[in-house]
Amino acid sequence: MEDLLQRPRRLRSSRGIRSMVRETRLSVKNFIFPLFVVPGTGVKEEIEPMPGSYHYSVDRVVEAAKEAYDLGIPAVLVFGLPEYKDAQGSSAWDDSSPVQRAVRAIKAVLPDLVVITDVCLCEYTDHGHCGLLHRDEVANDETLPLLVRSAVSHARAGADIVAPSDMMDGRVGAIRRGLDEAGYSQVPIMAYSAKYASAYYGPFRVAADSAPQFGDRKGYQMDPANGQEALREVALDLEEGADIVMVKPALAYLDIVSQTKATFNVPVAAYNVSGEYAMVKAAALKGWIEERKTVLETLLSMKRAGADMIITYHALDAARWLAEEKE
Repeated sequence: MEDLLQRPRRLRSSRGIRSMVRETRLSVKNFIFPLFVVPGTGVKEEIEPMPGSYHYSVDRVVEAAKEAYDLGIPAVLVFGLPEYKDAQGSSAWDDSSPVQRAVRAIKAVLPDLVVITDVCLCEYTDHGHCGLLHRDEVANDETLPLLVRSAVSHARAGADIVAPSDMMDGRVGAIRRGLDEAGYSQVPIMAYSAKYASAYYGPFRVAADSAPQFGDRKGYQMDPANGQEALREVALDLEEGADIVMVKPALAYLDIVSQTKATFNVPVAAYNVSGEYAMVKAAALKGWIEERKTVLETLLSMKRAGADMIITYHALDAARWLAEEKE
């Protein structure tokens, strides 16, 4: 065979050379670790469909946040299960609810850890939908003031970033105005801009006790078939004042992550959601896949697609594995 001028394999011939020409590098600084806070004391209970993930009471959640911080993870995303639910979801803006108490507790011990809070009503309403109901339909405009109250209460507790996940039209602008008027103009908004009506959310709905009591969320979350619509949603959120935009889920929507980054060149978060996590965990427990390699490859694909931040339940394990690779 005649000599070839181009032999791509030359740059794959050793670990050192592969490292030198590597195009994408996954870092612990890319991770955001989700935390589920519940009422009570002394609680650390594994979430059944999400092995390795836990419900924490406020007194225990600081331990989990510190573990993440000590591993170099820069941020946590806090979800809460309230002590009471009603039709409005009023516990969402109750300063004594678990999320607000957890934020205060974490910031008191770990002031440099970035604390992000999920802003939605689904965990707090007795019907499980993400907004106020009117004749069994989610009333978009009537929901906005409630989301604003929730976001402001999180900022008052000390949240560094608020992250509206409800998919109501106009909620980013409403929250931006509400934060500014309340004196929190420095608090950024991480918008769940392209959030799809996905089957991958099942384990999360168990973890957050947030499944709708009737119907589904297809009337406000996006149709999985639509890509251009996602870019319109991102554009609208940026116009309304979003500082970071998010694509959720991540793995089945890497094309949307890539298009979002290429089109807007703004900070992009990808949410490696509960169903993606649970599938890897289940297969690994069966011995069908190698968990470490699968997780790191999956997270790397999200970074390669354009994600600057990756929200993932694998964060603690992935941080340890990346640290071992450096040794």
